Amino acid sequence: MTILDDARSGMDSDIRPQDDLFGHVNGTWLAEAEIPSDRSSWGPFVMLADAAEEQVRVIIEDCAAGKVDGLDAQKIGDLFASFMDEKRVDELGISPILGVLKAIEGLDSLLDLAAFLGEFERTGGGGVFGSYVDTDDRDSDRYLVNITQGGIGLPDESYYREEKFEEIRGKYVDYLEALLTLAERPDPRETAETVFALEKRIAEGHWERSETRDVLKTYNLTSYADLRTALPSFDLEVYVRNLGGDAATFAESIVRQPSYLTHLETVLTETPIEAWRAFLTVRAIRSAAAYLPDAFVQVNFDFYGRTLSGTPELRARWKRGVGLVEGGLGEAVGREYVARHFPPRSKELMDELVGNLLEAYRQSITTLDWMSAETKEKAFEKLDTFVPKIGYPKKFRDYSELIIDGGDLVGNMIAIAAFETDRQLGKIGAPVDRDEWFMLPQTVNAYYNPGTNEICFPAGILQKPFFDPDADPAENYGGIGAVIGHEVGHGFDDQGAQYDGHGNLNDWWTPADKEAFEVKSKALIEQYDAFEPRNLPGEHVNGALTVGENIGDLGGLTIAHKAYEISLGGAPVPERDGLTGIQRLFMNWSYVWRTKRRRELEQQYLTTDPHSPPEFRANIARNLDEFHAAFDTKPGDGLWLDPEDRVRIW
Repeated sequence: MTILDDARSGMDSDIRPQDDLFGHVNGTWLAEAEIPSDRSSWGPFVMLADAAEEQVRVIIEDCAAGKVDGLDAQKIGDLFASFMDEKRVDELGISPILGVLKAIEGLDSLLDLAAFLGEFERTGGGGVFGSYVDTDDRDSDRYLVNITQGGIGLPDESYYREEKFEEIRGKYVDYLEALLTLAERPDPRETAETVFALEKRIAEGHWERSETRDVLKTYNLTSYADLRTALPSFDLEVYVRNLGGDAATFAESIVRQPSYLTHLETVLTETPIEAWRAFLTVRAIRSAAAYLPDAFVQVNFDFYGRTLSGTPELRARWKRGVGLVEGGLGEAVGREYVARHFPPRSKELMDELVGNLLEAYRQSITTLDWMSAETKEKAFEKLDTFVPKIGYPKKFRDYSELIIDGGDLVGNMIAIAAFETDRQLGKIGAPVDRDEWFMLPQTVNAYYNPGTNEICFPAGILQKPFFDPDADPAENYGGIGAVIGHEVGHGFDDQGAQYDGHGNLNDWWTPADKEAFEVKSKALIEQYDAFEPRNLPGEHVNGALTVGENIGDLGGLTIAHKAYEISLGGAPVPERDGLTGIQRLFMNWSYVWRTKRRRELEQQYLTTDPHSPPEFRANIARNLDEFHAAFDTKPGDGLWLDPEDRVRIW
């Protein structure tokens, strides 16, 4: 059975592929499928994630039963047990966080605030700005702390100001009040309104979402002294010490949105400490809500699950427990997952696919009519240094220093957060680990990391409909082949193209080539700005926010088609079930985006997600001459674009 055999019952023959490829391949399924009550979306991505979740559950239960050897296995079983012991969670009530709440009540000054936030963030809480450790964008052989805007509880700054989110804002304040009431805090309504007002004030300094994608604008190398100057009211020294670092940790950092820190300084000095205590009280309760008695879990889910994502039903406790274990001991689980569920043959075939995709990019770049020989040479250099990571890491994470107690859920979450904080801060000054993975082997996804110029495809995604070692090659190229091409394409999208093959921001383009690339990017932005999701009429895709992923999709599909032809070695394109190989490639590309979302989630993603809605990801095929040739499109067809309006970059 081929991959498309699985898809056929969901196809709609009344919709022509020439008019709507996504609708043709997925129309019947979209009309008939029911999103599970504990999900906000449904489709192959989520189905694979559910299947992996079931497999991981078996691994966890085997660890708990002593069927898997090793100290990590015991930790996996104990962590899961601490979450599943609902009776003990109920008995403890909010006692696990009373110490934190008491500490917040004692804060009297901004000095106290900084000291508290350092310790709070070290153990998993959120503060007034975010931070993470990554390679230096201009020197990829070292790690630096990156500082980002933060301090809000809604998905994006636009939720605090746009009229269409007014109802959500009201429900958010109700949610904060409910949390505070459950925790028996005084004046819950007044406190909730105070917190919302403060978050709204903080959000006024946030950059708009598409601005935060600009890798040049967000690269601001900042010394420790200059960071202290930017936030004179915030005691950086005590914050860093309580976080677990020292002056050397922040000797230099990258401030992603410097104007946000200027704004934050104003907010810090103009806001009374009482409001900051209210803000932190909410943060402390919310960060622990998933590990407290069921009333807290339900209130938290009611807002973040039902209101923001439209999900009717909370996921079963065991499913949430699986997610918790993966968050804390994910690579230990992943080692066992790979041993059980990733056959060596899959890795061998993926090596071949990746090789053909990289060769397809090389051939495509060679024939580009808009790029000079000088820039092409630099592009080839970058292509030659791509690092493919397939299935699982060469070495798995060492959890020997992490202590897990089967009877202390909140304590375990604090230990996990502190362990990860120490692991990240410990990178500063150490050699860059280019073998590290940023996804788990069991994850159904893929990524490109510009700082290490690597493309990563975990074992979890290497299954139908993306990949099947026994499938028709055309379908594999339309599935995982296009995903590979997409991730490689991120190395050449509007932001990734500014990094060289060593992972450094380096302008390797001639001015004329850069201008030609920007013209094509702008055309794609304008094309996507015009799109309205079918379940959100009147709303539009943000072309500037999604342009990087759209370039990835466009390049990925274009290069997957070329790689498929390379794989044929000159043999004629085979037909099967009345479809040519090229048609099957395009149809499986559409099948992998078979997705149905709740309206609330679609609205949230339209505002915050750099990916376009699935229908537009599938129908990006309209830009490919090869699509129009394969399906013999004509002017007047729904997906027809005049040749001069088709965007082709790679």
